[in-house]
Amino acid sequence: MYRFLRTPRWWGINVFVLLAIPFCLFMGTWQMGKFEDRVDSHREAERRPDPSTRAAEALDALLPVDKETSGRIARASGRYGEQFLVPDRDLDGRSGSYVLTLLRTDGGKALPVVRGWLPSGGEAPAPPPGEVTVTGALQASENAGTKGVRAAGGLPEGQLGMISAASLVNVVSYDVYDAWITLTDSPAGLTPVPAAAAAGTGLDVKAFQNLGYTAEWFVFAGFVVFMWFRLLRREVEASRDAALGL
Repeated sequence: MYRFLRTPRWWGINVFVLLAIPFCLFMGTWQMGKFEDRVDSHREAERRPDPSTRAAEALDALLPVDKETSGRIARASGRYGEQFLVPDRDLDGRSGSYVLTLLRTDGGKALPVVRGWLPSGGEAPAPPPGEVTVTGALQASENAGTKGVRAAGGLPEGQLGMISAASLVNVVSYDVYDAWITLTDSPAGLTPVPAAAAAGTGLDVKAFQNLGYTAEWFVFAGFVVFMWFRLLRREVEASRDAALGL
């Protein structure tokens, strides 16, 4: 009755099942591991002391920005140069813009400094002249996938869609740090911008997507087993009917 299992067709089905089930289980386990990693990062971030309470350190000592240095207070000296607005940035439920000024450091590179948040319709104050020393929370460069960031295309002159060296290299003729700071104390007319949490340390939508993908891969493995038994049962019934001359 089970001689059909030796046919080429069933050899192909069995090989597929033997490969598909371990693959689905592996992918489900891998997605579960990704979810657990995000949970561990979230717990570690909660246990870690607030980076903004630590003493200010030299900018170069905190680069490149990672989970450990994001939010730490950086210190840099130089002269303010070009200033830009970064529109569509909400703060406390209000719409406005970040006031971004480039600090030309003594080393030649420019550090993007968010001097504060400006409500819609407001006028950004000019940066102070001469040599200045600034302190602020260190942040990693934004990218197109960052919440609140929009593409630079179509923006008026003097505005930027995101804060990153990649976007600034197109509007200035000198090197820019691949990081930025938000001042702890903003000038009059501006509101300090709170530092954002480091990427990958929160239980965001992606974390629960990993959990959903875990369930999907295990369901796929169960579905493969179910379909194999269903095909086997149909084949057995067909063989029995043939033996009975039905």
